[in-house]
Amino acid sequence: MSSAPVHDDQPLGLTVHSLPEPSGQLQTAAVDTRGGRLRMLLVMLVCAAPVIASYFTYYVIRPEGRRNFGELIDPQRPLPVVEAKNLTGESVMLPTLKGQWLFVSVAGGACEAQCQQHLYLQRQLRETLGKEKDRLDRVWLINDDAPVPPEIIPALKDATVLRVPPAALAQWLQAGEGHALNEHLYVVDPLGNWMMRFPAGLNAETALKAKRDLDQLMRAARFWDRAGRD
Repeated sequence: MSSAPVHDDQPLGLTVHSLPEPSGQLQTAAVDTRGGRLRMLLVMLVCAAPVIASYFTYYVIRPEGRRNFGELIDPQRPLPVVEAKNLTGESVMLPTLKGQWLFVSVAGGACEAQCQQHLYLQRQLRETLGKEKDRLDRVWLINDDAPVPPEIIPALKDATVLRVPPAALAQWLQAGEGHALNEHLYVVDPLGNWMMRFPAGLNAETALKAKRDLDQLMRAARFWDRAGRD
């Protein structure tokens, strides 16, 4: 006699398995990817720093003319490819001055009262920049063949003095309306662009306003250039 079929009325047992954990190798790869992206971002920021600085200089301190004592030049004018002569007669190409901020005066070699006042103000204003002063070079561009008086030579220590053909100089720098080149002081950026002209007749009182502009430029472009020349 055959036995009766056995009916299994028990519910089916279901086993729930958890999802596999990511392997340590995959986690490490993800961390490396994030780290690589961060390093790439930092490199991009470093490379972009000069551009950011230049935009800050021209678009943050620039918009309101009343905030600047000096007149900002637009469009900027690059240093011309002109051969100049230093006081010993050696040839110097003007574009070699790039790499530093330049604080420029223009006058004949005889350097009369106004010229001497500008040389004094250039020196004093540079000194007021403190630790930033090595980023600003004093430059005197002589626009004639007159000899430089021996008594002012000591005041030219650490300054760059060059004789430049007057026609070439006049094509680069420009005086304000009704004034001459030697009545102003000029600022040239490290890329070699003339970008600011201070008003004619700068004196000890108005020099404080010029100092404010120079301070702003040095702060805004702190990462644009390095102190001293390589």
